[in-house]
Amino acid sequence: MPNGTLRRPVLFRPDRIQGRRSAALAPVVKFPASISPSGNPVSLPPTSQAKQLPHGIRYNPLAPVNFSLDTSALSPDETLLHFVRLLRQRYLAVIAHTPADSPRAPFLQNQLPTLALAEAYLRLINLPASHAGPAHVAVIGPTQAGKSSIVNCLCRQEAAQVSPLAGHTVHPQGFCLNANLSKLDWLDDYYAGFQRLPPQQLPHERYECYALTALPPQADHPLPSCVIWDTPDFDSIDAEGYREGVLRTAALADVLLVVLSKDKYADQSVWDMLQRLAPLQQPTVLCLNKVAEDSRELIEASLRRRWQEWRDGTPPPVISLPYRQDWGPAAWQEDNHALYTNLALAINGVQRTRQDQAKYRLLSNYWHAWLEPVMGEQAARAEWRRQVQAAVDSAVALYQRDYLNHPHHYETFQRTLVELLTLLEIPGLAKPLLYARRAITWPIRQITRLGHWSHGDKTATPGSEALTLNKATEHLLLRLAEGILQQREQDSRLYGWWSELSRLLQNQRATHQQTLDEACRHYQLDFQSDIEKAARRLMERLREHPAILNSLRATRATADAASLVLAVHAGGIGLHDMVLAPALFSITSLLTESALGRYLDKVQTELKQRQHEAFTALLQAQAEQHLLHLPDHMNNADKFAIPPKTLAAAQAALDHDH
Repeated sequence: MPNGTLRRPVLFRPDRIQGRRSAALAPVVKFPASISPSGNPVSLPPTSQAKQLPHGIRYNPLAPVNFSLDTSALSPDETLLHFVRLLRQRYLAVIAHTPADSPRAPFLQNQLPTLALAEAYLRLINLPASHAGPAHVAVIGPTQAGKSSIVNCLCRQEAAQVSPLAGHTVHPQGFCLNANLSKLDWLDDYYAGFQRLPPQQLPHERYECYALTALPPQADHPLPSCVIWDTPDFDSIDAEGYREGVLRTAALADVLLVVLSKDKYADQSVWDMLQRLAPLQQPTVLCLNKVAEDSRELIEASLRRRWQEWRDGTPPPVISLPYRQDWGPAAWQEDNHALYTNLALAINGVQRTRQDQAKYRLLSNYWHAWLEPVMGEQAARAEWRRQVQAAVDSAVALYQRDYLNHPHHYETFQRTLVELLTLLEIPGLAKPLLYARRAITWPIRQITRLGHWSHGDKTATPGSEALTLNKATEHLLLRLAEGILQQREQDSRLYGWWSELSRLLQNQRATHQQTLDEACRHYQLDFQSDIEKAARRLMERLREHPAILNSLRATRATADAASLVLAVHAGGIGLHDMVLAPALFSITSLLTESALGRYLDKVQTELKQRQHEAFTALLQAQAEQHLLHLPDHMNNADKFAIPPKTLAAAQAALDHDH
């Protein structure tokens, strides 16, 4: 039997756990009462509507669910129950949105039986009343193996209805053999979602029912006190509809009596069921029914070999019963001594103290398979976060290459020198010169503005930095779009997940671009204060060198420099033209060749570093706010969408005692 590594689950609190009403139910997982555990609509009779069954969950794949579970007030076993229940509900929801011909559909469908089995077993061990009382013997097997006949044999009366038609039994039916029926009321909690009815009232068209009947006392019966359960088959066409009842009864069983026929003992469905139940390690007796004496030994040997192929350990006892048309009360004691003996030994050997180990084996065996699609979605989210970060890094690298480190495009330091020119105004002459220069440059400014109006644009032409910022943000969004498409092709299991993310990004791309452009404009405006600070630092250092300061002020006094400043403020020329201005060129040369040359380089380097950090922080903030959480806007109806915190709580509960 393949074993997996166990992890920890999170629970969905039943209405009643440990014999009391729970004050705080698990986080709002509600299912309309008109939906059965199999996902089919049901019509409940008045008796069932009047009685509110404890923690009777009816699964609606389309019901909205809070996928975060608060397990702070839950025991580890309760946490596991709630988590498995939530996980099963999410499987049903995902299957409801998955096309039947999808490559993913068979895998999803195959997880439902083991999830139902695990939920039932966890429900059982969370009911303290179940830890005492008579043993439960589940008679299971494929269709027309003679299960109901064997049940009648064990009960020594015609308790179960027998029919030659396949699929006649569709409800679990328990028969209390020398057991007190009043001490089994907890079974209503265990079979929550099922209605308990007398056997004669069980509706054949509705599967969410069960029966529990007290047999007349039989003091001379060879079996100890027990409850014998007749169950539906698990291999017919309709078996999926009543599979829930079979699995709940199998999980309840202290002892399994597997009834097989010579025609069905090798069927795949039989061994799928036995392998599914293997982690529980329930004491088992194999009963070969309707076997001719001349083929008995051959079939028994074949059955034992097959057991060893599918299950670990020594094969359980194999009891063969002959085919007899007159098989009835008169023949039951005659033919079934070995059956009674082996069942009695199995019942007397029941040890319910080992339920915790069985729980751990069951969950650990299927844990990784159950969580594979859940972990896949979480891995996809992690991959999306990685792609967003890579796109941000790439956009920052583009900004650094095409602007900060570009010998011709970098203009921020030139703007710093323009601010320095303003600070170099000669006191007393500044205001008169300003008015004169405005008058001199008025015609040029008007012509420049007319040029903008003629093109329908009343703003100045963007400088090199603005163009590069726009290019970087466009690059970021384009890289994300391409990355999603590549990932979609590489991960076929999550093709739909990545496709939906691609549509979301495409639909919101214009909005994201506008938001990024607006953030970049604010970034440029905010960075103006850094430029002014850098200019003041240069001015303070110049005051420490009076000779250089006076030379610069003389240069500043030229009309060319003044016109340059005014044109920049008025939008008359672009910053990329400033290096051609003679006055600014002279100031740059003087500063570079003076004792302040190294300091000038230091200021420029620090400006670049601050711009790099500021732009990186801008993109990180925008990505965090608008891009990283883009998957949160996806439609979760066809996804598991179980948060990592919930999964971690489940894992912790599973690992609690191990």
